[in-house]
Amino acid sequence: QVQLVESGGGLVQAGGSLRLSCAASGPTFSRPVMGWFRQAPGKEREFVGTINWSGGSTRYADSVKGRFTISRDNAKNTMYLQMNSLKSEDTAVYYCAASRQFFLAITDELYSYWGQGTQVTVSS
Repeated sequence: QVQLVESGGGLVQAGGSLRLSCAASGPTFSRPVMGWFRQAPGKEREFVGTINWSGGSTRYADSVKGRFTISRDNAKNTMYLQMNSLKSEDTAVYYCAASRQFFLAITDELYSYWGQGTQVTVSS
């Protein structure tokens, strides 16, 4: 069973940066692709970005492209989300997720495992 634990959320001013971490445990073959999603109050959960096993392929939502960067360190079983130039509209609970698919996945139904989420609040 894969377990995911996010950390690194907090309060930051607009224009600032945060780095989220997602620590994974469980069979590595069960999580070749990992991703980040977020859910703002009153809104549906939305895709942020995804990364393949090697880290050589990533894909991002248009709203974060050029500002957010996903990376992973498989030796540490950890995925990261570096968030720069944060905006108030980035305020949300951020979730990491793991997929058993071998291709980049941008929809949440393709992910089998989810973390509990970490709050990111950007003040304007």
